[in-house]
Amino acid sequence: MTKIKIKRGDNVIVTTGKNKGGKGEVLQIIKKEGKDPRVIVAGINVIKKHVKPSASNPQGNIVEREAPIHISNVALMDKNGKATKTGSKMEGDKKVRVAKTTGETL
Repeated sequence: MTKIKIKRGDNVIVTTGKNKGGKGEVLQIIKKEGKDPRVIVAGINVIKKHVKPSASNPQGNIVEREAPIHISNVALMDKNGKATKTGSKMEGDKKVRVAKTTGETL
């Protein structure tokens, strides 16, 4: 399994698929044993889920929510809004992530 370089709260851009070019914040990272990691990005890959009536929700309705995207289809976004790879460097005694395109810390 490869190391995941995207963290919750990072701003990402979708690089492939029907949501290509979409930008948003990572809400959740889903890692399951034996499966590829996926991410949920705010406002991207929105689906409609039909909810059955229940005691707590007697009417039932259609709920819109974000579905997971494979982690290889998103890339970290730098300050300019472009996709970037990450590197790392030491600042004092802390290791920080650095954008390869601009050299700024993430």
